[in-house]
Amino acid sequence: MAFATINGIKINYQIQGSGTPLLMFAPGGFGAVMSRWTATGGKREFQEMDGLATLSKHFTTIAYDRREAGLSGGRVEPLNWDLYVLEAKALLDLAGAKQAVILGSCMGAALALAFAVRHPGACIGLYLHWPVGGYRWMMKGHTFFARHIEFVRKNGFDAVVKRAPEKGSFWEDAEIGPWGPPTIHDREFAAQYARQEVARYVAVCEQSRDALFNDTMPSGASGAELMRIETPAFIQSGNDASHAHSASWALNELIPNAELWDVLPPHQNGQNTLEQILRFKAKLGV
Repeated sequence: MAFATINGIKINYQIQGSGTPLLMFAPGGFGAVMSRWTATGGKREFQEMDGLATLSKHFTTIAYDRREAGLSGGRVEPLNWDLYVLEAKALLDLAGAKQAVILGSCMGAALALAFAVRHPGACIGLYLHWPVGGYRWMMKGHTFFARHIEFVRKNGFDAVVKRAPEKGSFWEDAEIGPWGPPTIHDREFAAQYARQEVARYVAVCEQSRDALFNDTMPSGASGAELMRIETPAFIQSGNDASHAHSASWALNELIPNAELWDVLPPHQNGQNTLEQILRFKAKLGV
């Protein structure tokens, strides 16, 4: 476990392994933490393969708790893809790498797309696992923000701080919002959080919602931006309310150098997912 201060926020990260850098954007929505890649904290494919440990045998892995998640800190400000990309690029620089293969899962796949748009020269390839998108994904984001705003207006910020430790993630408990998690382990942040002005805070929530859940397209980049991504991409589709198969189809249609795997859940597993990641690595020649 190591910490770095990026854009004034403490970020929990880990770099291990050797070889080609693999910058990892964790799944879990707003609960994007390193443990999501592990046998103990992961789900499905990455739990089965013990992803972080296994991939570190083939890459130099760069993994982290995204801001406002896990042991990383936060700051109440309008959240958007630019802030998430800034954090990711700083970690790549910290690792001393000019380029990396990018692995993004779930909302992490959206960040991978946003990263590729802003830093194409830093991307060797994009492995997009279960990209998010579609109408139901957009509505989930809007619904969760609405529930959090209603909770704050009714109960106040102290109630958020008290409730946050119960589940620890906005995606697991809508009422605690995106900034509940840092209050769990940072007393100074919790004190500042509790002293906010409600109207300003609600405005920040609404701006964050509208930046991250702006339409039914795959999250992270517009259609026009996707069509300009020249980085080779491999798409491993999900098939549920948040990880709509239609989102993966859209990515395959719009990203010029993309490949969509024709295997859908539940036929994906740890072994064949690892095989696809290593096949993609070999195809990239790294």
